[in-house]
Amino acid sequence: METIKVKYFSDDMEELCYVAGKSDWIDLSAAEEVTLHAGDFQLIPLGVAIALPEGYEAHLAPRSSTFKNFGIIQTNHCGIVDESYCGDEDEWKMPVYATRDCRIEANDRIAQFRIIEHQPAIEFEECEHLGNP
Repeated sequence: METIKVKYFSDDMEELCYVAGKSDWIDLSAAEEVTLHAGDFQLIPLGVAIALPEGYEAHLAPRSSTFKNFGIIQTNHCGIVDESYCGDEDEWKMPVYATRDCRIEANDRIAQFRIIEHQPAIEFEECEHLGNP
């Protein structure tokens, strides 16, 4: 099992963990209370900095209930955090757009991530036919 260093920006943050038996994604929570009005954009702090292993990246996406519960959309739809974003002040944030007025409390679970190995180097070969039916 790989061990990954994580820095929490608040003692009140819930520790990162898998949702037991439900998914291999890891939930992330808002690090502070946020009030948004319809049409607002904000970077919501997620309260963690993580030192990903060399050759890996994290894919950050909203939880399936985030829009239903809060009416926010992640503006980049899937955020990618690579291993170079690993400093003590490199707090992960979720860029959101509010479609309605909402209030997000500290520790409300709004995002999730998983760690993926970088894609290997590939070459493209132009052809007339792919050879598939």
